Amino acid sequence: MKKLILLFLSLGVLPAYGTQIIRGPYLENPTQTSITLRWQTNTAVPTWLEYGPTPRCNQIMTVTPAAYNHKVVLYGLVPNQDFCYHLYVGNPAQTGTELPVDGTFRTLFSPERKIVTFLALGNTGALPGEEDAAPAREHIAKLMAQEQADFVLHTGNLTHSGLNSDADAELFSPFQALFQNTPLFVALGPNEYGPDRASADSKSFLHNNYTRYHDMTWSTATPKYYSFDTANARFIVLDSNITNGTKWAPEINEESAQTKWLKTTLSSAADKWKIVIMNTPAYSTGAAGSNQDIIDAWVKIFETYGVNLVLQGGDADYERSFPLRNAETHKRGVTYVTIGTAAPAPGKRVTSAAHTARFVSARHYAVGKIVDRKLTLTVYSDTGKQLDKFEMYL
Repeated sequence: MKKLILLFLSLGVLPAYGTQIIRGPYLENPTQTSITLRWQTNTAVPTWLEYGPTPRCNQIMTVTPAAYNHKVVLYGLVPNQDFCYHLYVGNPAQTGTELPVDGTFRTLFSPERKIVTFLALGNTGALPGEEDAAPAREHIAKLMAQEQADFVLHTGNLTHSGLNSDADAELFSPFQALFQNTPLFVALGPNEYGPDRASADSKSFLHNNYTRYHDMTWSTATPKYYSFDTANARFIVLDSNITNGTKWAPEINEESAQTKWLKTTLSSAADKWKIVIMNTPAYSTGAAGSNQDIIDAWVKIFETYGVNLVLQGGDADYERSFPLRNAETHKRGVTYVTIGTAAPAPGKRVTSAAHTARFVSARHYAVGKIVDRKLTLTVYSDTGKQLDKFEMYL
């Protein structure tokens, strides 16, 4: 460590007095051979990162230039591997470093690997005045951080406003322990497009408040829709926000680029698990209800190409459907699961429907585990109570 400090002193890049990491570090966009690590400091200074395969966390070093927002893409990694890292900034006396922020991560798995564990949650923002939202969110964050998961899926609405200025209080601070060790994937919700999403003047909102701070895996329309493979599963993230009047969201009709991409992405998945993540619920008995636009545009495609599971947001409740095909229960149908609220007050069931297998009005998160041809999803409340558990087979 002394050699490292001397190196930075000689380069004249030791951080200034009072430097602190104020956001992160947080992990995003893992692949089999790379991952993105981001963090923010309260002053524009260089920082440095040591990393390597566990337990050799100091095998490789990289430096970020002077900035408030720091981003490092770690290339040359190997699949199926656990890594660890140390992130350093200087101490207030400029005589060395503060204790490092330590983290771990795992690269995505190659096809022969048959075990995947993931977490899922939705709607981490809450309107001012919901006094019980913050403690509930913190309880969920603590419980999720205790899970040994490969990545996190978010069904949208990271903050109540969509503003980056609210992201620390509603996302990055409560979930810091989770995100510094577990990469995040996000399906955009309406809040990510901002309060004026129906207006032509809102075009830059997503870029200024979301895209600048997040890295999702690349596709022709990232961050709006994209997919990634790990082990024997393909995860497909869609943007359904045109259904709520979001002007700059991609279209979902039959001739749209997104729908054509969806068909291609599903058809090339062969016999993998096919899991879709989106915000608008196709089938729901909560306040938002089932969305006919989604049903008309995508449900038949899900059925035709063998989607196994759809994780959706959009309603502040937990709901699971029976496997559905042609809107009726079918053993080879598609299961729709609403992962709708980690913070806002849970909503009540508004209508009844034969397709509902389970409905719970509670804040919640889910743990999914794929073991070869079996998938188990277990759902917990913010107090750790098990709300639901089901199994499905490929």
